Amino acid sequence: MYNLLLRLGFTSETLNNLAYRLSNGDSRYFERYTQHMWRILSRGTIDTLYMVAFASVFAIIFGMTIGLFLYVTSPSGIRPMPMLNRVVGFIINIGRSIPFVVLIILVFPLSRHIVGSSIGRTAAIVPLTIAAIPFMSRVVEATLHELGFGIIEAAISAGATTRQIIWRVILPESAPGMAAGFTLLIINLITFSAMAGIVGSGGLGTLANNYGMQRHRTDVLIYTVIILVIIVQIVQAVGQFLSRRLDKR
Repeated sequence: MYNLLLRLGFTSETLNNLAYRLSNGDSRYFERYTQHMWRILSRGTIDTLYMVAFASVFAIIFGMTIGLFLYVTSPSGIRPMPMLNRVVGFIINIGRSIPFVVLIILVFPLSRHIVGSSIGRTAAIVPLTIAAIPFMSRVVEATLHELGFGIIEAAISAGATTRQIIWRVILPESAPGMAAGFTLLIINLITFSAMAGIVGSGGLGTLANNYGMQRHRTDVLIYTVIILVIIVQIVQAVGQFLSRRLDKR
């Protein structure tokens, strides 16, 4: 067989390398490959979860505050301030209209000022948060507007203050919708974190870009997509579960 392959044009070096790959050498190669892939995929997943977790916390805090403010100060709110409401709403709309890739570049100086660097997983939290706050604000505002005003009127008639109406009526009644909004926010941040990987933020996006695209490693691209799909499915399932549990209807 060996001589036959040589006559067919195969060189002895090629046949020796093939024999090595098909023997014990191949198993050792596969083991090293598996360990390397597990290491880089684990690191990329941890970095992605790190960015999304911190950006989600900041976006929920600031987004809920702004969304609640927009609801309270709307013309049909409990403390109407039409002019201020329009100004804040206009600023939020500007933030939502900027593409995320452009936003990352625009906030490079701000990231460098806050965390001391414009690249890396910690630096990526800044543009992720800035991009998520307008989205979260509008989600919260829309969720609150779905509440019936009759509940608020009943609280006002009972002599409740604005703070009591917010903490004891508005937020508890809107909890199921808020849980659904948080789910959408986290899923969007997972997508944004993958996009941020193109400019060196770290995580699965950087892994897919550096290994999958630049080194033409289709297997890495497939692995990163599978991991992202799994994370999104888990987040969606948890969000739906919480939304059902919080729904008192």
